[in-house]
Amino acid sequence: MSDVSIEKELMDATKILDVASLRQDFPILAEEFGEGEKKRRLIYFDNGATTQKPRQVIDALVNYYQHQNANVHRAIHTLGERATLAYEESRKKIARFINAPSEREVIFTRGTTEAINLVAHAWGRKHIRSGDEILLSEMEHHSNLIPWQLLAQEKGARLRFIPFKEDGSLDFDRFEDLLNERTRLVALVHMSNVFGTINPVMGIIEKAHAQGVPVLLDGAQSVPHLPIDVQKLDCDFLAFSGHKMCGPTGIGVLYGKAELLEEMNPYQGGGEMISAVWLDHATWNDIPHKFEAGTPNIAGAIGLGVAVDYLTRVGMNKITRYEQKLTTYALKRMR
Repeated sequence: MSDVSIEKELMDATKILDVASLRQDFPILAEEFGEGEKKRRLIYFDNGATTQKPRQVIDALVNYYQHQNANVHRAIHTLGERATLAYEESRKKIARFINAPSEREVIFTRGTTEAINLVAHAWGRKHIRSGDEILLSEMEHHSNLIPWQLLAQEKGARLRFIPFKEDGSLDFDRFEDLLNERTRLVALVHMSNVFGTINPVMGIIEKAHAQGVPVLLDGAQSVPHLPIDVQKLDCDFLAFSGHKMCGPTGIGVLYGKAELLEEMNPYQGGGEMISAVWLDHATWNDIPHKFEAGTPNIAGAIGLGVAVDYLTRVGMNKITRYEQKLTTYALKRMR
């Protein structure tokens, strides 16, 4: 393959996104390292672990602490009303971003890890019994492995694993063999943080649902890079983190179908997750608040809403196309 055809891939990518302009939105990318002639401007490649934050998100965090700082849902004073309005508006933005039917199905967590643990505790403890099987893949991140190991040990259940092929793709034929009458849940990474594989989750969800088995998707890597439509995917749960999509650290989301969330037990006990309380018992708040015990990461949630605005303005379809072109260019250069 000629250098001209290879470079064309890079030129095509630059026509999709104006990266030089977008760099200006990220203050940290102006950082310089080294001395004299060796001084270099920061180039950051660790976005799979955590992304840098655009100025719009940083400004939103500062604005919250300067002009809105108060607890949410618990105060009738002006600052409390401002904070609650901004917090719940962010929930609506995120619901639109993933096309959730209702913002009631969007639960704020500390990140993907806590979101998956929430499902393991609140759904898993109620539904998993001795002899049941939980179906994962061999390419899972620890966040979508350890919670199910702990649950399986507690309940006497068994973990089964869909293998992957030499090219990093999932062995769909083996998935069909492993899915059986003992399977109670499929918990699967949507996009692998190791291979970059985008798993054929729609086919997996369809097959699982045909046997009445719910599906949880680990969307930590997919939500920042792909347009996500949970209604089209028809997944039962989707977990993702803010810090991998230009948002603050310590904030994430669990999307869950309302009918599943309604019948799940609370994950934690404390303030806000109760409807009424007596000394010897309590009743639970409506979703999503039933799963948001205590004072939440208010600034983080607001910042994530602004990050969603930012990604939406850039365009998720453009981001996906740009990354595909860039990947093609990189692979051709390596060859």
